[in-house]
Parts: sequence; structure tokens; C-alpha cells
Amino acid sequence: MRIAGTNIPDNKKIEYALPYIFGVGLSLSRKILVAARVNKSKRAKELAPDEVSRLREIIEKNYRIEGELRREILINVKRLKDIGTYRGNRHIRGLPVRGQRTKTNSRTRRGNVRKTMGSGRKSAASPT
Repeated sequence: MRIAGTNIPDNKKIEYALPYIFGVGLSLSRKILVAARVNKSKRAKELAPDEVSRLREIIEKNYRIEGELRREILINVKRLKDIGTYRGNRHIRGLPVRGQRTKTNSRTRRGNVRKTMGSGRKSAASPT
């Protein structure tokens, strides 16, 4: 099954399959299922075509998802960079944006850059 350009896994319950769409989390997935009058314990492959069309209609009409949401996020970050805010500068430098500490943590954001003495050690095979 395909909704909003994303393949939905067939064997998962529809409640947990909808969050595969970018911009739809678990709580939004539950709200969508209530609005579409679909049983949340059904598997994705068990849905009737009319239920699928109701889900597709509700998601595409009422929520920003996938490409539209990614584009909006990109524009927001670009705006922060252009006006030179602190958050924009953190985005430019590739550092954590939301106030996290950087002395020890932030490996995910900076890459695995270790700035300590032992990080550049030579292997034991090289002559001393």
C-alpha cells in the first residue's frame, strides 16, 4: 500500500505503519485513524480500499507531510542562516542547535570527531 509517496509495511498494524510517512508520528496516526473511522488493530494489508482512500484523503488534505514538510523545514533553516541568528550559525557550523552541551556529547551532530590526546595514536607496528 502506498500513501503520500511512501510504502506502508503490510504486516504491521496500521497504527504503527502510518508513522513511516515523514511528518506523521504515533499520536497523529491515532488521530487520523479516529477521523477515518478505521480500527487501529487492523493490519495494513487487511484494510478495505474505501478505508485506504479515506486515510489517504484525510492525510493529504489536512496535514503537511513528506516533500512539502521537508521543503518548509529547509526554508525555515535557510531563513535562520540568512538573518544571522545564533541558531542559524549553529546550523552553519554543524553544531547542536538547541542548547545541548558540546564538551562531551554531540558526536552525532559533529561526526565522530575526537579531540583528545590519545585519538591520533600511531599503531604499535610503526617504529618509535
